[in-house]
Amino acid sequence: MNRRDTVIALLAIGATAGPFAAFAQQQPGKARRILLYTTSAQARDWFVAGMRDLGWIEGRNITVKVNAAQEVDEAALRSALLDRNQPVDVVVMAAALRIRAAMNVTETVPIVGIDLESDPVAGGFVKSLARPGANVSGVWMDLPELTGKHLQLLREAVPPLRRVGVVWDDRFAGPHFAHAETAARALNMTLSSVAIHGVADIAGAMERMLAQRPQALLVLSSPTVFVSLPRIAELARDHRLPSVCLFSTYADAGGFLSYGPDFSSMYRQLAGYVDRILKGARVGDLPIERPTRFELVINLKTAKALGLTIPQSVRQRADRVIE
Repeated sequence: MNRRDTVIALLAIGATAGPFAAFAQQQPGKARRILLYTTSAQARDWFVAGMRDLGWIEGRNITVKVNAAQEVDEAALRSALLDRNQPVDVVVMAAALRIRAAMNVTETVPIVGIDLESDPVAGGFVKSLARPGANVSGVWMDLPELTGKHLQLLREAVPPLRRVGVVWDDRFAGPHFAHAETAARALNMTLSSVAIHGVADIAGAMERMLAQRPQALLVLSSPTVFVSLPRIAELARDHRLPSVCLFSTYADAGGFLSYGPDFSSMYRQLAGYVDRILKGARVGDLPIERPTRFELVINLKTAKALGLTIPQSVRQRADRVIE
């Protein structure tokens, strides 16, 4: 074999070895430790799968410890971060309150966040989108204008629609509600809203909403809404209200429509951040990203239960249909 053939063969071996071979050279010794705060077991699976694709294997070269609490116990987190026997390499936080709590605890351990409601710069999480600075970066959506898309979808699916109820957490979703009001005026709709601050508020909020006789329901994004999707979907069906939500998992939970970022893709984006950090990147130098994939999901079983026929113009645009 001449020198040229040898070089080509070596390049071919390197290309096919993939991330696992490179990773094996880069990561001798102890497994790297990640703390993941999420209420969703599915989110954990998505994140771990994303890490696996990048060569990080749970139980081999990383450990992923999950905390499903709605609120972060800052004292417990501080204790975990100070544990020299099990040093934490990266903290992954889902939702603004958790990200903020982690920022209160550490200015050194990298924090990778995912949030659908906040403006990361205006909210004080980062200095700029391109160069976040400090020890925080991640995936922020910050697209409140999607509420207009939600109302348009409801109008197309339920053509006589005029009155829409809005369930929202007014601690987080102010910009989303403001955009919904603007879109409703353009569509000649009226909105009536009820605020929720916890899971226990949902049934009572729905009762107050029904007194205003809405024809459909718009569910705005918040951490409380996320953990309550099955209950909200159930109440909407029970009261024969077509409903739409940002969370792509809402239709899976029995909701009528969902349009928003694909959660599995977002958690794989988070894995990309963690991969770069574990390989030496400074978290404050990693630009803020937005979700890369959005999907429209229609639950035809729910539509049938509501006595609705989905127009072809809507059905043809669906990324997924649940039958």
